Amino acid sequence: MIKVMSFNIRYGLADDGEHHWNNRKSLALARVQAFEPDLLGLQECRDDAQADFVREGLPDYHFLGIHRQGPGETALEMAPLLFRRSVFGLLDSGCFWLSETPEIPGSRSWATAYPRTVTWARLTCLPTGAVLTYVNTHFDYEPSAIEGDARCLRQWLDLLGAQTPLIVTGDFNADKGSNAYRLLTGEGALIDALRRIHPNQQDEATFHAFGRHEELAAIDWILVSDHFRVLDAGVDRTRPGRLFPSDHYPVTAVLDWKV
Repeated sequence: MIKVMSFNIRYGLADDGEHHWNNRKSLALARVQAFEPDLLGLQECRDDAQADFVREGLPDYHFLGIHRQGPGETALEMAPLLFRRSVFGLLDSGCFWLSETPEIPGSRSWATAYPRTVTWARLTCLPTGAVLTYVNTHFDYEPSAIEGDARCLRQWLDLLGAQTPLIVTGDFNADKGSNAYRLLTGEGALIDALRRIHPNQQDEATFHAFGRHEELAAIDWILVSDHFRVLDAGVDRTRPGRLFPSDHYPVTAVLDWKV
């Protein structure tokens, strides 16, 4: 059994008033600790005090994150992946940029607002010896860039070959009626874990802009290859008080290897 979570934690320097990171960081960490994922993909995690807080709060996890680079203070933002050391061993890892020149750090294409990265790790599952590739990303929000980001990621995934077990998490900044979603899930490419368990397509929204109903959107996904059975999946809408843990709800999945 493999527990997976994807969670955009909202960058720590955002001017969010009462929902500033310093006021809600313990709430965000609590959502991760409550689910106890084996694989965790974060988005909007800055490599400063914000990432330090995550590392210190999750000492049992290996943290892999690369600065997305680019101009200004956003250069320190990452889309890191974490895995539980007691469950997985690291065989290989890397990062590339969602652009026409993915090997060039900080590169941008398709009028993207910021450089965007894909972090990946090839992992061995210690209890079974099986090997998988885990991928975490954060697409740009510019409409002109989202489909380009999806094509870039799809091309990289295709190079791994259909025999490679894949788990992909991310904030894709696109809904499930988008071309980006079709590029990644069409023709049996990858399975949307949440829709496998909840095929009626209701209650999928993950982005909520700190409780603004008019902003609800299902833009955070967990996608898996056909090597896995989806045992459970959901959106964690826990809000213990007035504050939200983030402007996104985390999405979760419980997987098992197919025999």
